Amino acid sequence: MSLRINNNIESMNAHRNLLMNDRALSKSLERLASGQKINRAADDPAALVISEHMRAQVSGMEQAIRNNEVAIS
Repeated sequence: MSLRINNNIESMNAHRNLLMNDRALSKSLERLASGQKINRAADDPAALVISEHMRAQVSGMEQAIRNNEVAIS
């Protein structure tokens, strides 16, 4: 007795496309919900490095201001 395997290529392609669109939609909704362009490092690694560098600079400047205020008082 022989077995025959039938594939429905069209439905498999439709399913794959549906999954890809669902992932893209989820990513877009995550960005909209957070209001940020970069939610994780995979979104834009170069921009993340730049933003983290700027965040460190701002933090350092804020600490310098606090140190000056303490020194003056």
